[in-house]
Amino acid sequence: MDKSDNKTIEGLLKHVSVRSFTDEQLDDETVKQLVTAAQSASTTSFQQSYSIIDVVDENIREKVTQAARNQRFMNQGGRLFVFCADLSRNNEMAKKLNLDVSQTIEGVDATLAGTIDATLAAQNMVIAAESMGLGVCFIGGVRDNIQVVSDLLNIPEHVFPVYGLVIGHPKGKLNDIKPRLPFEAVYHQNKYDAKIDVVESYDKQTNNYYNKRYGRQTDRSWAKTAVNSLIKLPRSFMKKYLNSHHLSEH
Repeated sequence: MDKSDNKTIEGLLKHVSVRSFTDEQLDDETVKQLVTAAQSASTTSFQQSYSIIDVVDENIREKVTQAARNQRFMNQGGRLFVFCADLSRNNEMAKKLNLDVSQTIEGVDATLAGTIDATLAAQNMVIAAESMGLGVCFIGGVRDNIQVVSDLLNIPEHVFPVYGLVIGHPKGKLNDIKPRLPFEAVYHQNKYDAKIDVVESYDKQTNNYYNKRYGRQTDRSWAKTAVNSLIKLPRSFMKKYLNSHHLSEH
């Protein structure tokens, strides 16, 4: 097989976040295909510790949008899916088997496992959606007001929203593909090597990308964008929220 002509890899390398959608909706068959593709992802010990909430009620979708920093494209066409780490289902099944898994369910590793399962499923859905010519955008903002979102979506104990995912038909010209960190910056052999000089060179490259994207000179770069997000979005309330849902207590 000619590795240079791999349609799957070609599609992955063309990924961009889309924040402008037409009013066209996704039909139920497309949604079923997307969810089925998501379910085909690997899961932790076959626990399948995740759930996907398709927010189709216009009133609820608007309120979730407002809670997630009011990013208006979230409430345009297409669908808004909220991916949740879901440890509740397995907890209930354990009870039926007369087993107590509460200590595990309430531990950090189970919380990580649920988050990982939700993430793998979401990425599968993204790959499937983009193969259909649809646009996608992850929404970490659902965690900004995570309790509000949880109340709106009737999320029970042992379940929490990880992020939203908007999928729809792109509107207008897509942004150019953002340059990723160089291969050498993320690939390590045998031991970790920070390679700060490579990262600093890449930061200048991303500044050129943003200058071209905005059509003017800017001071934006990868480092400033990444670090500013850490400063602006500490979400220090997450531990309290998770503990209140009987997660990550140990």
